[in-house]
Amino acid sequence: MGDSPEIIMAEPRGFCAGVDRAIEIVERALVKFGRPIYVRHEIVHNTYVVNDLKSKGAIFIEELSDVPPGATLVFSAHGVSKAIQEEARQRGFQIFDATCPLVTKVHVEVAKLHREGYEFIMIGHKGHPEVEGTMGQLDSGIHLVEDVADVARAAPAQTEKLAVVTQTTLSVDDAAEILAAVKARFPSVREPKQQDICYATQNRQDAVKLLSPQVDIVIVVGSPTSSNSNRLRELAVKLGTPSHMVDSADEIQAEWFEGKSRVGLTAGASAPEILVRQVIERIKALGAISVRTMDGLTETIKFPLPKGLKIDGEDTKPLEHLR
Repeated sequence: MGDSPEIIMAEPRGFCAGVDRAIEIVERALVKFGRPIYVRHEIVHNTYVVNDLKSKGAIFIEELSDVPPGATLVFSAHGVSKAIQEEARQRGFQIFDATCPLVTKVHVEVAKLHREGYEFIMIGHKGHPEVEGTMGQLDSGIHLVEDVADVARAAPAQTEKLAVVTQTTLSVDDAAEILAAVKARFPSVREPKQQDICYATQNRQDAVKLLSPQVDIVIVVGSPTSSNSNRLRELAVKLGTPSHMVDSADEIQAEWFEGKSRVGLTAGASAPEILVRQVIERIKALGAISVRTMDGLTETIKFPLPKGLKIDGEDTKPLEHLR
C-alpha cells in the first residue's frame, strides 16, 4: 500500500429497513413455528445472510411445488407476482410476505393505474426477481426497458394512458437517463409522485459519489446477485475510481492495493456489517493503519412487521441478528 494508508467508510452503507425487516420475519417465523420455514427465493441477495438462515432452519426454494402442504412460507423482500401469491394461497401455506414496503408501493400504484386503463413502461433489469414480481402484478400491458435503446422499441397498445415505474434498486443516474428517453418519446407519460428508487439505494449511491473522489480504490461488500451492490461498484468506476465488489473478505486480493493509500469501503443494502468488519481486518492485514467514517446521513426509517409474528412474552424489540 501507499504512504499512511487508511480506510474511509461510506455513510450510510449496509442494511436498509426493508432488508432488516425481511430477515427479522424469517428469524421470528423460525422461533415461533420451528424449523423448517420455507422461503421463496433468497430472502435478500446476500450469500452470508442466506447461509446463516439456512443454518437456523430456513429452506430456500424457487418452485412452490417444493413446499409441503400446510408449511409456513415467506416471500422474499423482492416481491412476487399475482400468480405466485394465488398459487401459494391455493396450496394452503401459512404465508408471511417479506416484500419490502417500497416495492409493495410500486405494486399498489400499478394496480390502481391499471384499473384506470393505464399501460406501463417499467425501467429495470430483465430476470431480476423484483422486476418479475412487479410485471407479474398484471397479465399484460407492462413493457420492460433496460436501456435507452429499448425505449425506442417499446410498443404499448396506446399512449394516451401510459405510466412509468422503476425497479427500486437501480442506479439513480441511469434511471434518470432512461426516464428522459421515455418522456422524449411519450411526452404525456405519467411519472410516480415520488420516484420509485428507494431511499437506501439513493443514499448509498450519494455516499459513493462523495467517497470516490477522496480515495484511490473503492471496495463494495455485496453479493453478485445484489442489484444495488452492483450499481455502487459501477458508480465508483464511472467516477474514475477503480472498484471491486466482494462477497467476503476472502475475495480481497493484495495486488488491488499496491501503491494505493486511501481505500473507500461501502456495502450494499443486503450486506451485513459483520462482513464489512471482516473486510476491514483483511485490508488492515495488508497494511491499512487507520479507519474513519465519512460524515453522512443517518437513516432512521423502520418498517413494521406483518401480523402474527409476535413471540409470546416478548417486548417487541428485534431479535438479535446480523446487524
